[in-house]
Formats: sequence, structure tokens, C-alpha cells
Amino acid sequence: MAAAAGRGTVLNPSNAQFAVALLIAAGAGTAVFFHAERHHIKHPSAWASFVFLLLIVGLPAYLIHVRRLKRRGPL
Repeated sequence: MAAAAGRGTVLNPSNAQFAVALLIAAGAGTAVFFHAERHHIKHPSAWASFVFLLLIVGLPAYLIHVRRLKRRGPL
């Protein structure tokens, strides 16, 4: 079956869908970087890159990491 006109599929996203996904990933990566910098978490640029490249895995991993650090004591 052909996709409806103007709508991308999972394997063939439209330019607008790609741009939105890119902006969401970039925003999440930027937020993680600034959060890590502010709270003195090691390797903020590595965490930001991980979140940007693999958002679905990186953001939950970062949140779990931060939660574990909070339980250990002051950051």
C-alpha cells in the first residue's frame, strides 16, 4: 500500500518530520548538557551526545544516572 500523499512512513519520514525529530533530540541534548554542567555531573558533553544520538535510550539512562547520584549524596 502506498502512503497517503504528504505523509511519511517510519522508514521514509518527510522533511518536516525529520526536522521536528532533530529539534527534539537537539533540545533534549542541550537540556541534559546544561543540567549536567549545573549539577557537576562528570562528562556533560558525552551525556548530551548520547541523548542527542540515541534519545530513546540516552535520556532514561541519564535520568537513572542522576537519580543514583542523588541517592549517594550531594552532587
